[in-house]
Amino acid sequence: MMKVFNLSCELEHTFEGWFASHEEFDRQIAADLVACPVCGSHDVRKLLSAPHLNISGAQGPAAAGKEPAKEPVAMPNEAAMRAMLAQMARHIIANTEDVGEQFPEEARRIHYEEAPRRSIRGVASKEEAAALEDEGIEVMPLPLADALKNTLQ
Repeated sequence: MMKVFNLSCELEHTFEGWFASHEEFDRQIAADLVACPVCGSHDVRKLLSAPHLNISGAQGPAAAGKEPAKEPVAMPNEAAMRAMLAQMARHIIANTEDVGEQFPEEARRIHYEEAPRRSIRGVASKEEAAALEDEGIEVMPLPLADALKNTLQ
């Protein structure tokens, strides 16, 4: 389960950060791996947020025959989308091992428990990715190939 923290930079840009644990958040902050997706500042702090708890087991209004609850939606502009993609790329780089051209082989080794289970990234042809999927190995294309080659600023 991922921890989602509301974060803010020194210029008050707010954004979400997804971390494996509170300790992982602290580790990434200490290593300067967390940056504002809008301005790139590493002066990031966690904002107060209230957790959502459902301890009564009660069901929402939809179960009581009422109109379903509405969900928050957004239509981000192009700059915001780029900032989100950059944040995602930073997260992938910080939390995966780059195995390069060896991706298909290493993904198979991990899947068949011949190598330690971990998150990896690399390159594969469409045919190689399809073959992995056929074997039941989940992979996903990254639309950030150029961004993943270099350090993101």
